[in-house]
Order: sequence, then structure tokens, then C-alpha cells
Amino acid sequence: MSFLGRGPGNVPAGGVNAEKIELAVTELDTVTDFFNRMVSSCHAKCISARYAEGDLNKGESVCIDRCVAKFTEVQKKVGEKLQSRGAANAGAAAGSFGSL
Repeated sequence: MSFLGRGPGNVPAGGVNAEKIELAVTELDTVTDFFNRMVSSCHAKCISARYAEGDLNKGESVCIDRCVAKFTEVQKKVGEKLQSRGAANAGAAAGSFGSL
């Protein structure tokens, strides 16, 4: 089975599962935004505006490594928190519909 719905039995009459393509595009946009914000933030924090050398020095390299690790860890924690809140909201909404 393919992620984009090209596996046997998953192809709708139109040929491509538009919902899965939309989800893939949204995920790509999210990952691209995360990467661009990380690069911008870590570059501003760790790299001097005056480029003295063609390569990163040891201090800049260590700073970049730590910045990327921290940025990724925070992104992971925020994602987990949002997922748990989304699940709690979905559970609460399902409970309120059950009483109708």
C-alpha cells in the first residue's frame, strides 16, 4: 500500500486520492516551515554577522549543534502536547454527542 493511495484497491475513480495528497502537502509545508525557522533562529544566535572564515569555527559548530538539538526537542514536546490536547478535545466532543 502506498502513502499516496496508489496501492491495489485504494485508487478512487479519479486515479489519485486527493485527501492523501492534501495531507502530504500540508506535512511538507509544516516541515519546511520548521526547518526555515530553525535555520534562521540558530544562524542569528550562533553565527557572527562578520564572516572571518569560510568554515564554522569550533564554537559556532558546537552552538549550532546545541541549538538544533534544543529546537528539535522543543518542537517535539509542543507536537506531543498539541496531540494530547487534540485527543482530549476529540474525546470530549464525542462524549457530548453521545448524550443527544
